[in-house]
This record gives sequence, structure tokens and C-alpha cells, in this order.
Amino acid sequence: MKKISLTTKNVLRSYIFLVFVFLVFFATRLYKIGSIPSSVYWDEASIGYNAYSVLTTGRDEWGSFLPVHFRAFGEFKLPVYVYSVVPFVKLFGLSAVSIRLPSVIYSCGIVLLCYLLTMEITKNRAASLFSAFYIVVTPWLFIFSRAGYEVTAGLFFYLLGMCLLFTYKKKYNFVLLLVSFAVFILSVYSYNSFRLLTPITLVLLMPILLGSKDLKKKWKELLFLFILFALSLIPIIRLYLFDYGGARLTAISLSGTTTQNISEFLKNYLAHFSFSFLFSNGDINLRSALPGYGEVYCTSLPFIVLGAYKVLKKKSRKYFLPILILFLAPIPAAITKESPHALRSIVMLPMFAMISSIGFGYLVETIKEYKRYVEVVSFLSFFVLFVFFLKDFFASYNLMSSKDWQYGYKEIFEKYGNFKDFSKVYISDSYGQPYTFMLFYEKVDPRYFRDNVLYNPPDKWGISLVSGIGTKYKFTAEDITQSDLKMISFVAPKDSVNTSLLGVKVNEIKFLDGSVAFNVYEK
Repeated sequence: MKKISLTTKNVLRSYIFLVFVFLVFFATRLYKIGSIPSSVYWDEASIGYNAYSVLTTGRDEWGSFLPVHFRAFGEFKLPVYVYSVVPFVKLFGLSAVSIRLPSVIYSCGIVLLCYLLTMEITKNRAASLFSAFYIVVTPWLFIFSRAGYEVTAGLFFYLLGMCLLFTYKKKYNFVLLLVSFAVFILSVYSYNSFRLLTPITLVLLMPILLGSKDLKKKWKELLFLFILFALSLIPIIRLYLFDYGGARLTAISLSGTTTQNISEFLKNYLAHFSFSFLFSNGDINLRSALPGYGEVYCTSLPFIVLGAYKVLKKKSRKYFLPILILFLAPIPAAITKESPHALRSIVMLPMFAMISSIGFGYLVETIKEYKRYVEVVSFLSFFVLFVFFLKDFFASYNLMSSKDWQYGYKEIFEKYGNFKDFSKVYISDSYGQPYTFMLFYEKVDPRYFRDNVLYNPPDKWGISLVSGIGTKYKFTAEDITQSDLKMISFVAPKDSVNTSLLGVKVNEIKFLDGSVAFNVYEK
């Protein structure tokens, strides 16, 4: 019988551990995915319903045939994630699970791509495994990979484009280069941050990967592809110049004098590298983070420092790539009003994973006699922290975040159904866009909706357009008028409403922390 070589054994162990990493990923992402987070939020509901509308009618909620941009309630959703949801709605129906499963799959791809990119850079299997493991157990991606976040698709295609470029560098196959540019275009049409980050990355990546000699040889091919990339942006340019997209951009972007904007940009940019954001408190938005945890663990810090040292010592273009992109990654978030912003700066995570894995590989190489001990302690320290994170997440996340996930609307439609006993229904818009929750939970026929929807004039940002559906549904409590019809009203505590018109208070809709979301009146 042939003896298995030590190298073969090590490779086999590596693959077994990689399988373990993916098992941990799927177990922690799929467990209670339909109920934690507690409800779909308005973007998820809108994505799901527009996917349902495309599936059943070929058109979005506005009646546009297979659109490139989904206008939704005025913020123009990008197409990749919406179309990704369509087959899941076909298989499993319109539900939270159908909306969230594509995010799980894209996030799984992110883990694999981070492994492959680290292997390409370091040629070190242990470091590559560390990189994949890091992505799975670190808090930054966790919530995003369990909910219907478009950013997971954007990050997946962004990293896939980089992988394909590395492969092109080895083979110089034009088809590979063409496919890589096509994939980068998909990242641009997945999430808004990549509209800025992807072009910058492509311009910087070419000289880093190819070098000056190859650039001179391949300049015609590259010029053709950059022209193709520019042409692919025409729908985006048209959106911002001729539709409400420009107003939407203005709504989230910095506003002020040039000096003020530069100062604010620098402040926002540096906030993404603060100890508070990275290691202790994370993003303050409860839809993005679990309070009490940074975006990455404190145990990352020594590996990041060692990784940066190794990169500077190595003086290799490929080694320098993660650090370069790390410093580019916060730019899309820094030009907006909310910073630091975990969602818009998500590209930082795989770069930290790669830099940390380089540091891990350097540590193992430096202390060769204690190699196994270093590996076990390193992986175990991250895994133990992940276990504590999971315990807190599954025990308390819904309780503290249900308001942020607009849980009150889910309760309205799950408790009261289609309101067949009432001739008039008023629902407060204090927490978001109630109409999109009605469409989602009630699975309203898109044709019926398009025939009966009532719009307010758009506000200055082009948002909040739907005021009602037919004569029965009104989506603001402040429109309540004297009526003899049998009606039910869902009024938020902060709404300014003449209570004498509401009838009798019969119930309360509460968030999971016990606070009142809506007072329910019947007349």
C-alpha cells in the first residue's frame, strides 16, 4: 500500500478545514433566517415585491418592462439583486426567506473568493484558510449575509472581477479579460458604492497586475474594454441627469461649501479607521451591527499590524494590493452624510481579511517550531469570540432592533390580514413606506396595484410617492377625515391626529422591546 505523502496530508487537512468553514457559514446564516432579523425592512419588502411583479407580469411596480433601475418608492434600486430574487420567489413564494437566500449565496461566494485571492497573493494555504475563516466569523458581514442586502452581490462581483484579472495575468486570454470587465460592470449595477469604487479600482489595478511592459503590449485591448465599460454607464448617467436619481444622490451626499465638504470628507474617511468603529462599537445603525461589537475583533489588530509590516517588507505589487484597496474602500461612504458606514465601506472587510492572513502567515513562518500551536491558538481565539457573538445575536438582537427593522408593519398585516371587515384603512407612514409592506405581506396583484395606486407629488428628493390604493387604503394617519364608513386606523404615538375622528382605541401594536409602534382605533 502506498504511503500518503506529508504534503498530500496537509492539502487534505486544508480541504477538510475549508469544508468546516463553509459548514459553519451555512449553519450560522440559515438558522432562523426568516425570523432573525425580526421582519423585512422597507428595502427588502420593495426588492421582494418588485421581483414578484417581474415574475408574474414582466414589469416592476411602476409598470416598467424589465427595467435597469427599479424606481420603487423613489430611490431607484439597482437591478442585479432584484433579478437574483426572482427565481427564489418562484421556488419558495414571496417571503423573507426568498429575499434573503440570494444574500447568503453571494456571501458564501465572498468567502470563497477571499480564499482564492489570498492564495493568489500569498501562495500560502494556511493563510488562505485563515482569510476565509476570518470573513465567516467576523461581525462585519454577518447581518448583511442574513438579510436582503444588495451590497453582498456588489462585493461578490467586485472580488470575482479581481480574481478573473489575476487569472488573465497568468494566461493573457482576451476572453477572460472581457469576462472580468463584464463582472465588474455587474458590481456597478449591484450596489451604489461600486459605481465609484469599481472604476477607480480598474484604473489602478491594470498597472499593478500587468506592469508597464504588458500595458504597452495590451493597450488596444484595454482601451476597447474601458470604452465598453464607459458605455455601460449610460443608464446611470441618464438616471442622474434626467430623472430623480440626481435628487436622491443630493439627499445622501455632503452639502456645504467646498472647504466644509473637504473637511467633512476627511473626518468621515478617517472615522472608518477609528478604534471605536473597527474594534469596539461598530456602526451605530442597528440594521448593520450588534451593539457592543466592533466591525472586526480586537484580536485582528496584531495580525493587521504584522500583515502591513510583511507587505512593506515584501515590496511586491500583488502584496500591496489589499492595502491599496483598503484605503480606497471608505471613499464612497465618506462622501455621504452618515459616517462611519459599515454598508458603504464593506470592501474594507475582505482587505482586512487578506492583510490579517498575510500577518498570520508571517507569524507562522517566523515561529516555525511552534507552528501548530500558533495556528490552533489563532483560529481558536477568533472562533471563541464568534461563539460569544452568536450567543448575543440570537438571544437579544431582535429585541433591541425590531424598531429599526420596521417590525410594527409586519405585525399589522400578520394580525389583521386583508382588512375584509373594513371599508376604510389608515396606516401611519411614521416608520417608512407602509404601502410596500402591504404589497409584500398581502401579495397584492401587481396589475391591481398599478391600476389603483394613488400618488402624492414627489418631494424634493423624489421619495414617498404612494398616498393610497383605491378608495380603501390611505398610508398616512394625518389624512383621516370625518367618515361614516367602518374604518380601522393604525396611528403611531408621535402622529399628530385628531383622535375624535378615530373612534375607539381597541389595541396596540408593539415592538419586541414592548414599546408601542401603533395605537389601533376602530370606528
